[in-house]
Amino acid sequence: MNPIGNFSNEQMAGQRLMVGFDGSELNHDLRFLIDTVRVGGIILFSRNVSDPDQVRDLCTSVQDHARSCGQPRVLIAIDQEGGQVARLREPFKQFPGNPSMEGEADAIYFAQKTAQELADVGINMNMAPVMDVASDDGQSIMADRAFGSDPEWVAQMGVTVIRHLQENGIMAVAKHFPGIGRTILDSHHELPVFKAEMEDLTSFDLLPFEAAMKCGVAGMMLSHILYDQIDPEWPASLSPRIAKELLRERVGFSGVVITDDLDMGAIRKHYPIETCVRQILLSDIDIVLICHKGPDIETAFEAILRYAADSQEIREKGQAAVQRILRLKKDFGVIA
Repeated sequence: MNPIGNFSNEQMAGQRLMVGFDGSELNHDLRFLIDTVRVGGIILFSRNVSDPDQVRDLCTSVQDHARSCGQPRVLIAIDQEGGQVARLREPFKQFPGNPSMEGEADAIYFAQKTAQELADVGINMNMAPVMDVASDDGQSIMADRAFGSDPEWVAQMGVTVIRHLQENGIMAVAKHFPGIGRTILDSHHELPVFKAEMEDLTSFDLLPFEAAMKCGVAGMMLSHILYDQIDPEWPASLSPRIAKELLRERVGFSGVVITDDLDMGAIRKHYPIETCVRQILLSDIDIVLICHKGPDIETAFEAILRYAADSQEIREKGQAAVQRILRLKKDFGVIA
């Protein structure tokens, strides 16, 4: 792999994108995303998978095509939390989900088995575990996905999953920073507002994410929640106050930071894609996640190029982001 100094501007921009696509094989659209948009990662959904042989063939062909184009091998991610969020169905192992885990043995078995199955088919990143702490009154959008309502328990279980995923070669991504467990609106459709003060977040919601950082989690995913006592203007996924000042500087996370899907209603209904990209680039966020086929992927790519050309600050931040992405790929053997 060429050092970052030999990367073209297009390669630098593409590394910042993780995208979804339609189809279950290396089709024309997926080739275009790899060889022209130069994407650094893809994410798989149920629409892209059927059985282990098909997924393995897809992942192999993606990496082969990247190599043939002179591109670094890509991150191949999936949401495989267990329970209601599991993109791989039978014959892959099915788990009841985080709320059903009764102890570390359950978490270890889930992580080890999931890592084995993902690695076997060529997936190298799991968008898990959920580190959100659910409200103890049951009024939580994450009630069916969180480990529970005790921050220390969530931290313990989440760290166990992270360690055993990563010890078995799969990058873990803790989500959804700085915590959505006490919200009730679904950010897939609306923009939730959470009114907690910083002291409240620090003593409750942030504890599992701090534990994830300390155990070396590969990535952190930002939520699409407006924490109006911290940043009344921008949701976490677009906020310098949350992504840069809180996550990077206060919590001290130096790994890869990923937005949640910019196609979700909380973002799409309120912010043009160019505005999203500008905010992401200013906020020390590394990866722009766009999970569906459409013009926003190319628009985001072009916006990254344009903003980097116009601003030395954004250009320097972009170089640091790509270095983090490439370091992560190297650490997990995606690239040499």
